[in-house]
This record gives sequence, structure tokens and C-alpha cells, in this order.
Amino acid sequence: MRRPQDAAVRPGRVAAFRTLLLETGMAADGSAGPAGPAGCLGIPAGKWGLAADIAASRGLRWSALWGEHRPPHLLVTALLAGGDGHLLLRTTLPEDRPALPSQALHYPAAARPERHLMDMFGVCFTGHPDPRRWTRHRGWPEGIHPLRREFPLAGAPAAETPPDSGYPFVPVTGEGVYEIPVGPVHAGIIEPGHFRFQALGEDVLRLEAHLGYVHKGIEKLAEGRDLAGLSRLAGRVSGDSTVAHAWAACQAAERAMGVEPPPRALALRAILAERERIANHLGDIGAVCNDVGFPFALVQCGRLRELCQRQSAAAFGHRLLMDCVVPGGVACELDPARIPELLKETAALRAEVGELMPLLLEYPSLQDRLRGTGVLPPETARRLGALGYVGRASNHQDDLRRDLPYPPYDRLEVEVPAYLEGDVAKRVRVRGDEIRVSLGLIETLLETLPGGPLAADCPAPGRECEGIGLVEGWRGETVAYLRLDAGGRVLRYFPRDPSWLNWPALEALIQDNIVPDFPVCNKSVNGSYSGHDL
Repeated sequence: MRRPQDAAVRPGRVAAFRTLLLETGMAADGSAGPAGPAGCLGIPAGKWGLAADIAASRGLRWSALWGEHRPPHLLVTALLAGGDGHLLLRTTLPEDRPALPSQALHYPAAARPERHLMDMFGVCFTGHPDPRRWTRHRGWPEGIHPLRREFPLAGAPAAETPPDSGYPFVPVTGEGVYEIPVGPVHAGIIEPGHFRFQALGEDVLRLEAHLGYVHKGIEKLAEGRDLAGLSRLAGRVSGDSTVAHAWAACQAAERAMGVEPPPRALALRAILAERERIANHLGDIGAVCNDVGFPFALVQCGRLRELCQRQSAAAFGHRLLMDCVVPGGVACELDPARIPELLKETAALRAEVGELMPLLLEYPSLQDRLRGTGVLPPETARRLGALGYVGRASNHQDDLRRDLPYPPYDRLEVEVPAYLEGDVAKRVRVRGDEIRVSLGLIETLLETLPGGPLAADCPAPGRECEGIGLVEGWRGETVAYLRLDAGGRVLRYFPRDPSWLNWPALEALIQDNIVPDFPVCNKSVNGSYSGHDL
């Protein structure tokens, strides 16, 4: 049964925004932009901030920002989204004095990506509210920008790396206010990130995160790779989102080259993506409950997640489904004899989740700790551009599978659960709802699985080409930009994990909560360190 959504959501319209900019002469038609579902407008550098101001006033969502060094210029691209699609804004800057008006004044979501671009390419964003370094920690000296063409992949490491101890966290002062530094090294087996709390008593007045400690050079590593190497790398941007990132990268390549994957491959990709969603949601529901002293849920969800991953290994050859998505299709076949078994396993998981979730959602002592905790108001979620379950629990309902469906979702009906409360309880509930939706999608895909080949040929394009990949991963909208040379090797790869937009939501929702609630609030968001620290 379709779950009614709780309030009308009216996102801005890209087409009207595009027409306005063209008619007023603020932009030129960039019809030669990347292949994919996004149109492209050329924006004069001086109008960059004004374009964002108009877009924000018309309700468009800010999605991503990336740069590219094409000597003697830098090409900067921003991605906007509306209810009728996506739009790219592009501008060109001289490499020796690159400067742009900041879009962060109009879109808070742009603040950290602009700092990343400043670090990696040396672009100066005038009027930026926070010009501190972000990704490029003290290990890199001033004036070094690792994504410029001349910077070598191996870098030029100093004999001794300076300690990263001087990051100027924003202070909060007042009688009784104190600071709690957490990280970057944590007690648990998680990746590094520094969280600086200012608190009064037990109440959190402010939280500021500092990330970038596991910067891997993904964007630089991609340069020069062939498509097979690219898909393997994309599948490791964030290990728990290997299907989403690999699919987005392959989709970008296929659109750039005009390759259409066969229907069977597309259906199998969707099955893999929904299985990835189910496994991660199960793990996180259990972990959220465990963080407030309800280990029963951790045990049960952990058991179900383990079963799901073992079934993935048996059916597709890998517990995490790594390297299953390849350019042109998939690298894993599904034995027809296994389909009835997978349907049986799906029904069994539906029954178990159907018994477990009502218990968790109504258990008084558990809900007493989750309801009203870590509230992200709908307006704040909209302003930050929160994605996936984080946004949907705050009525920010975007879902590419339903709104801008790509094959095979264009032949499926995708329900998108959404709520208004925006607390930890609703983030858990959205995940439970999404497991149910994913199980239904898997059943439909298995019952209607097309025959035919697993992959299409991806010959060298014979010309430079570029494409955009947009995939709804389990964390939300996953973006990939790709430019290839005539031989099919990567000139530029940029992946954007949803975590870029959801980490700031954690800072917003923890305010006025008590310090001991930080772990459960953090787990309910579960941003990816690896997906952020490219």
C-alpha cells in the first residue's frame, strides 16, 4: 500500500530558471555540456553568485560543485536540481587568478564544497563566509593545489609532516561554557573525523566537525585510468556504497559514449542497489538502537544483515557487491535456478522485518529515547539540501528513482516514505519503510528479469566526451562527472557522495541536545568519512 506523504512539497522548476537566465542575458546556452539528464548554462564569472541567488529564491536545490584544470583555464561547474530535472552552471576562470563570487551566501550546502575547490584548485571565492582550509590539511604547504595538472600523483611529501593541530575551530564563550574535543581518532572501528563540542552543562550549544583526515586522492588517482579501472576505483569511494558509486560512474561513461546497457544488466544493477540499501539500513537500525541501550535490536538486525550479505555472496559473488557493476553492464550473472530461492529469501526477510520494525517503533523505553532527539526541522533540511533518509525524515522528499527515473526504475513504481518530525525516531522509521519498499522492488525485478546479454561493448569514443551520472544510492542522490579522452581514458572524474550534504545536517540537529545523545544522533545520520574525504 502506498504510504501518503505528510505535506505537499513544491520544488523549484529548472526550466523556468533556465529561461529567465537566458532571456535576461545572464547566461549563454551551453548545449555542448556533458551528456546526461542535466542541461548546461554558461555563466559569466561575475554573475556566479547572482545566479545562485536567483536559483535559491526560486526553490532550486544545490547539489554539487567541481572543478577541472584545462590549462590555461579552470572550468568550474555547479549542479542544481528542481522538480523537473537538473541543470549545470559553468564558468571559466584564468588559472593564474581564479576568483568567483561565493554561492555559499545563498546556499549553505555550497560552503564546504567551495572550500574543497579552494584547497584543490586554488579558486578564491569572494565573500565566502568561512575561507578556512577544509580538505587540504597542514601536510600540504600553502600554494599547493593537488588537482592542478602539474601536481604529481605521488605529491612531494616532506621528510616530516607538520602536526595537524592548529585548526581554528569557531569558539563559543560565556560563563560555564566548555569544549569537548572528540577525535579525529575514535575508540570504535570507524574512520577519523574531529568533532568539537561547545557545551553548557550537558547541553550542546554548538558542534563543529572537521573532516578530510582520510583524503585518498580519488580524483587524482582516476586520471589516466581505463573504464575498467575507473569502475573499480568508483566502487571504493565509499565501501558501503560500492554499487551506487560504481553505477553512477558507469552511467556517466555510458552517457558520454552513447552506450546503452542491456535491459538485463540494468535490472540486475537495480537488484544490487536495493540489496545494498537493505543491508546498510538493517545495520544502522540496529546500531542506532544499541546506542541508547537496546542491544536486542542490534542482535536481530545484525543477524538479518549477515543473512542478507551471505545471500548476496552466494548469488552475486561478493558480500558487499563490489565490482559487480562494470562499464556497459554488470559482471555478475544470476543463475535462473537461483531466482525462486532469492524470492523465498526475500519473502522470509520481509516477514522478519515485518515483525521486528513494529516492535522497535512502539517499544516505549526505546521510543522515549529516540522521539524528539536530534530534530532536523524541515526548513533546515531544505536549506542544507539534506538527502536520502536524512532529508525524507524531515519531509525533504527527493528520490531520483521516482522523480527522475533512470532505467530500470522508469518502469517501476517507487514509493518514497517521508515524515515531518525529523527526529532520530523518524530516521529509523524511514529506513524501515525503505527496506519494505526495496524488498517489493526486488521481487518485481526478479519476477520480470529480462533475458539477454549482461553488458554492451564500450569501444573507445574516438573523441573527447563527458557525461553525468545520477543514481539514488541508499544514502541519497549520488553524482558522478566524467570526461574521457578519445581513447576512453579518464581525464577527469568527480564523485559526490550524499554525505557532503548530510554532514552539515548533523551539526544542525545536535544543537540543544545533550552530549550523551551525540552517538545516536551521529549514527542516525551515518555520514561516510570515506565518501567525503575523496
